[in-house]
Amino acid sequence: MTPPRRRLAVAAATLSLAVLTTACGALGQAVDCNTAAQEASKIMTDWSSEVTKNATDAKAVGTASATAADKTKELAGKYDGDVAAALNDLAAGFESMEKGDVAQMTEFTGKLNGFSSKITAACS
Repeated sequence: MTPPRRRLAVAAATLSLAVLTTACGALGQAVDCNTAAQEASKIMTDWSSEVTKNATDAKAVGTASATAADKTKELAGKYDGDVAAALNDLAAGFESMEKGDVAQMTEFTGKLNGFSSKITAACS
């Protein structure tokens, strides 16, 4: 091989490696985002189940909300950027329910889909 061909081959090999690394990184991010979304969905479902069982018990609603907020904050700590921000917003929503106010619970339940959409959008 002549030197220009060798340089082109090295450049092509380097470019191929960069593309593969980027693709793997993007794939890894997608997997991480899917994991975050699944875990957040589980937290929301668990919270909803607890609140539904104890809808008239303000203390139980507050305890379920505090637990969900803690779990969501812990999950947010595993991520960064938009995913972490969306999870922290969800945690703040759960925290707003810690007093067990039924009126706030109805409002917050209506916002759950919005939180899910934020997490999904952060992953795309």
